[in-house]
Amino acid sequence: MANILVCDDDREIVDAIEIYLAQDGYGIYKAYDGEQAIEILKKEEIHLMIMDIMMPRLDGIRATLKIREYSSIPIIMLSAKSEDTDKILGLNIGADDYITKPFNPLELAARVKSNLRRYTSLGSLIGDSKAVYQAGGLVINDDTKQVTVDGETVKMTPIEYNILLLLMKNQGRVFSIDQIYESIWNEDAIGADNTVAVHIRHIREKIEINPKEPRYLKVVWGVGYKIEKQTV
Repeated sequence: MANILVCDDDREIVDAIEIYLAQDGYGIYKAYDGEQAIEILKKEEIHLMIMDIMMPRLDGIRATLKIREYSSIPIIMLSAKSEDTDKILGLNIGADDYITKPFNPLELAARVKSNLRRYTSLGSLIGDSKAVYQAGGLVINDDTKQVTVDGETVKMTPIEYNILLLLMKNQGRVFSIDQIYESIWNEDAIGADNTVAVHIRHIREKIEINPKEPRYLKVVWGVGYKIEKQTV
């Protein structure tokens, strides 16, 4: 079963999350600021992190930035605030998901399972046959879970990878924001615009020479996004 690192300066919240998730058989590691979380992550095999934004010493934003320098494990951000700006900030710095305190334990458990499922399919499952999708210099090998642009390897988070894979498998087809969200998050697309847009921007920054004039990941205004069909 997966190991989950819970990081929040409120010990009662950490203990409560441990109780909720331990019931599903997860191994729980606990930290109370970003520095402690990073130290645990370096020593232990962690498969997912639940990270509060506002913490002493090293907050969740700066901790996530440091973690993303060497790890792509799923990170679910926690915050007592509900404004879209906080959600976008968390996604901008590399978080995979976001949940607002106070939270429903069932919703938290569902989001943990969903993110772990995406991470497992990205990092360790090997299909029965090789699947390579190519558009010009952009290549995804879905057996090795590797993305390359002009021969150079590009690091992706699990959600970025799955969005790009969806579009690469269906080159030329336009997907609306709601279709992308429902396909990747497996839930109704309520307020999905900002979430999808942030991840699309991150993908462009990684695969495009000039993200403002994208060669691969195109927007069809008022409709959605697509990977432009290209000759190899």
